[in-house]
Amino acid sequence: MPNQWRGTFRLCVGCGDISNLGIDIHTGMFRIFRHYIPTALLCLFLLEALALVLSVKAGVVAREFWGNSGPDVRDDVVWGRALVFASVFLVCLGMFGLYRRSMRGGKNEMLLRLVLGMLAGLSVMSMLFYIFPDLFLRRGAFAFAFGFSLVALVLIRVAFFRLVGGEFFNRRVLVLGANEGGRQFKQFRRRSDRLGFVVVAFVQLPGESVSEIGDKVVSLDVSLLEYVEQEGVQEIVVACGGREPPGLLDDLLDCKMSGVDVIDIVTFVERHMGKIRVDMLTPTWLIYSDGFRRGMLQGATKRCFDIGVSGLMLVLFLPVMLLISIAIKMEDGVRAPVFFRQVRVGKNWGLFRIIKFRSMAVNSVGEVRWTDEEDERVTRVGRFIRRARLDELPQVINVLKGDMSFVGPRPEQPGFVEILVDSVPYYAERHRVKPGITGWAQIHYPYGASERDALEKLQYDLYYLKNRSLFLDVLVLVQTAETVLSGDGAR
Repeated sequence: MPNQWRGTFRLCVGCGDISNLGIDIHTGMFRIFRHYIPTALLCLFLLEALALVLSVKAGVVAREFWGNSGPDVRDDVVWGRALVFASVFLVCLGMFGLYRRSMRGGKNEMLLRLVLGMLAGLSVMSMLFYIFPDLFLRRGAFAFAFGFSLVALVLIRVAFFRLVGGEFFNRRVLVLGANEGGRQFKQFRRRSDRLGFVVVAFVQLPGESVSEIGDKVVSLDVSLLEYVEQEGVQEIVVACGGREPPGLLDDLLDCKMSGVDVIDIVTFVERHMGKIRVDMLTPTWLIYSDGFRRGMLQGATKRCFDIGVSGLMLVLFLPVMLLISIAIKMEDGVRAPVFFRQVRVGKNWGLFRIIKFRSMAVNSVGEVRWTDEEDERVTRVGRFIRRARLDELPQVINVLKGDMSFVGPRPEQPGFVEILVDSVPYYAERHRVKPGITGWAQIHYPYGASERDALEKLQYDLYYLKNRSLFLDVLVLVQTAETVLSGDGAR
């Protein structure tokens, strides 16, 4: 994509609550409310949204052509219901992981997820028709719309996966630093991880040993700008580990002033992986980077969001919670407690008691240790509700009380926090916000059971702290449904 295709739209409010509603096409990413979305993925979402809306109109036309019965439906009514149809199905597709930046599995798994998402949307729409009869168009029109949309989405997905592997959506990236750059780029293993960019080469700097990257390592015999122009490089990623050789800054300035984007490796990983690498992080980067903003409007909006979602969850899942309570009593006896309360660390390192369904044996309460997959303390009912993440439902009470937020870092026990603060850099910073029932780290990394896991999850928590917004909270909620359905992250 040419470097000239650039644009940034900035929406600012005096208190700083809403900023950087960015459209940065030249980076290969859209930045919406500070959250990075690959341009290709956003185009796919918009194209499928259009296909869903047009499928409803096509369904109405097909029904009229097949056999007209009853009065015609006005166009404004059709388009209004088409928007409802598209919104429901897009949310359901998102719940099955079809709009994640790292889409796992091959085409067969993608098609399976697509069919399951469409069937889920069909069920939700059927319930909406029952609750709100005015949404129903006419007999047969909805069936045609569903069939048209399923075929259209399959064709779009197949075409998208063929197109995304080409140069149209991918920026040509040059990495300065073969050793550090090669080490960091190893994490872009899957094809979906490399959505939006293609590495032209890794430039071996003076003093670096031969890297494991192979034939993509080059030593420049021309100036950096000349090589960039020869290879059509659109972005330079600096991965020198803070040890720039003499003259490199002048070369980078020359490229920057010639219209080539220059970015450090930490920001590049943040943009494309949705996390902030702690092993390369410095206090200077945190201080001078944009983000980590707070404001009255942002806080009030998030609190209203927490109350609304938690209240709705409490009403919808009250029958399920009653059944879980009965199952726990049946397994462990009438006198056994249903709930488990434990001290956790909250915002600004304050302590509160978290409420969960008890999933362990009564005599194991009070033990402080990591939970493994075959933990003998977990009961049969507990193992089921943990895998389905139903043991966390009572935490909506903590959210309503204000101890927690619905989306945020996972709350940990004080004993673990004391250990991790000493051993994991920047771990204390995750307590700047309220902990959450679900979060950006929980949907991207399995349940943590070691200091290494805590470090990996912290990198996602830092991304959330830096770029948090109501938009990101909604994305986390939608993707949490996929985590629950797949059983990932449960223990």
